[in-house]
Amino acid sequence: MAYVEINKSNISKNARHLLNLTGRAGVEMASVTKVVCGDPEIVSKIIEAGVREIGESRLENIDRIRKFGLSPAFLLLRLPSPQLYRKVVESVDSVLLSELKSLKALKELSEEMGRRLKFIYMVDTGDLREGVMYDRAFEELGEAAKIAGRSLDGIGTNLGFGGVIATPEKFEILLALGDRLRREDGIEIERYSAGNTASLPLIENGTLPRGINHYRLGESIMCGTDVTNSRAVPGTTRETFTLYGTVLELKRKPSVPIGEIGSDAFGRKPHFEDMGERLKAILDIGEQDVVPSGLTPMLEGCRVLHASSDHLIVDVTDCPEKLSVDDRIPFRMSYGALLRVMTSRYIAKEYRDLS
Repeated sequence: MAYVEINKSNISKNARHLLNLTGRAGVEMASVTKVVCGDPEIVSKIIEAGVREIGESRLENIDRIRKFGLSPAFLLLRLPSPQLYRKVVESVDSVLLSELKSLKALKELSEEMGRRLKFIYMVDTGDLREGVMYDRAFEELGEAAKIAGRSLDGIGTNLGFGGVIATPEKFEILLALGDRLRREDGIEIERYSAGNTASLPLIENGTLPRGINHYRLGESIMCGTDVTNSRAVPGTTRETFTLYGTVLELKRKPSVPIGEIGSDAFGRKPHFEDMGERLKAILDIGEQDVVPSGLTPMLEGCRVLHASSDHLIVDVTDCPEKLSVDDRIPFRMSYGALLRVMTSRYIAKEYRDLS
């Protein structure tokens, strides 16, 4: 049976390191747990590390965390449909949003329910993710302040979705908007939520503009990586999640299919390199469970070739370890691969406290 081994101690160490790093820069840190579907075993270790705010994108994950007996501050990263707005007000403390209509509805509902909900209004600084475009943000932020009043807790941005690198200039856009709102409208912005994992280099090299005071970190805590900047994050470990697939078949076969090549089941035209006959292992994981391109075999000489919905084919010809049917092959995962593994109900989760 395929399973993922989760090293809770190392995840906790990553969270503690990043909490210290951001804290020294005067930055509050929310730990984003959406990649693990709000897994409460993992969230509990992150809270033990000192994290006080959990960032989540789905109300179901927040319910899962609460049912485990945990009660951190919750930051909702993505609004659900309006039919669930009452649940939003009941469940979270702060929410990122980018539409005045949504803000008005949530503000009115929070007043009706007698619960204060804080809002961070998003500004698109060029990455083309959520938010009002920065060059026309001032007027919309002014309207947001009129609707939300003191509940407008901050303004934020996101970088990395479109591959845009975080630079001081991107964050200074937010600070300039906040300064103008203060000077012209008397609006005080408390939180400048500008950072994610891709923004960590600005703290590390001392170029984070003064005034940016909130980061939302997920990948660096869970994986110890920063894919936007193509690096491992200094001071963290990647030994957090290991996926194990079981060998179902082990046979020598040609490296190129025999017959005319069309598209695979996912509409892709596969490419095969003729390397003669190879020893191939078929494992009990597939596209339904993981992103195959995000897998790195941890056994020397193994190479991921291709996957169907429920089979992974690995070339093990050059592996010095003698493999047999029922043996397991371990894999390190990218953020995208981890996301699908933790979402799959077919992959067992096994928790470890390993140093």
